Amino acid sequence: MNELNLPSDFIKNIHNSFDEEGVQFIKELPRLIDEASQLWHLHDVRFVPNLSYNFVAFAGRGKEDVILKIGVPHPELNSEIDALKLFNGNGACQLLESNARRGFFLLERLKPGTMLADLTDDDERTNIAIDVMQKIWREIPSASRAQSASSNEKFIKLTDWFGELKKIRPQYNGGTGPFPKKLLERVESFLPELLADENIKLIHGDFHHFNVLLSERGWLAIDPKGVIGPAGYEIGPLMINPWGSLSDGSNFKAQAKRRMSILSERLGWAQENIIKWATAHAVLSAWWDTRPDGTGGEYSLWCAELFEGL
Repeated sequence: MNELNLPSDFIKNIHNSFDEEGVQFIKELPRLIDEASQLWHLHDVRFVPNLSYNFVAFAGRGKEDVILKIGVPHPELNSEIDALKLFNGNGACQLLESNARRGFFLLERLKPGTMLADLTDDDERTNIAIDVMQKIWREIPSASRAQSASSNEKFIKLTDWFGELKKIRPQYNGGTGPFPKKLLERVESFLPELLADENIKLIHGDFHHFNVLLSERGWLAIDPKGVIGPAGYEIGPLMINPWGSLSDGSNFKAQAKRRMSILSERLGWAQENIIKWATAHAVLSAWWDTRPDGTGGEYSLWCAELFEGL
């Protein structure tokens, strides 16, 4: 059943990611769209061409252009809504309305909507990215972390994400499968030190060139995961994107070195730590992308090995 003529890849993503809940979500989506439209008085709802893991559509509300987003209710969707509330439009897309229980939220429409990936000057892209990430980060002072633990439970913990790397060896009967043994051991050796960094913030968590768009209010982030952890992690997704745009090792290395230099100068971080965060994220990204047959994480592992060689 596909009353909306949804892209087959979108349907496959939802089914694979959410199992039976995903199957039910696709079946109920026409009704959910009608429900959200009635709730917020929307008209002219039409889905965007690049659907991935949530239903996203252009819509009108009176004379206002908005974005309707509907997802399978789950913790990451809730953390996105809560992060957008905290960002409150400062460096990020403005959340206009939300109903976390139903998986509905209404967002500011960003115009012209140019993606950071569309710019050709990588120095310019990197500096814009740094400007935006610094606007959205929210402080979590170490002295108040214990007292504010309950309020932080609604966000994703970076330590939980990296805890998934412990599944690699059991997955491959004690081996490392497609993950180069030395690379994995290297990441395992420095990861505790990275995660012990006290520069803890609420960060975007998926900050890259396709999640930063140009608007009438300037460059803004979209689709935050809402992650609590050391701010250094934020540069990981940035360093391996735009995804697959440079498949030549020498060009990739030159770009990575230049980005590290700018990040280090602007943020005051040691280049060694930037390399470590980039490598750690690339390995984690590869794990997320690896299919049961061991394929799927090749690009991220390629990036990780190049970072290690810097």
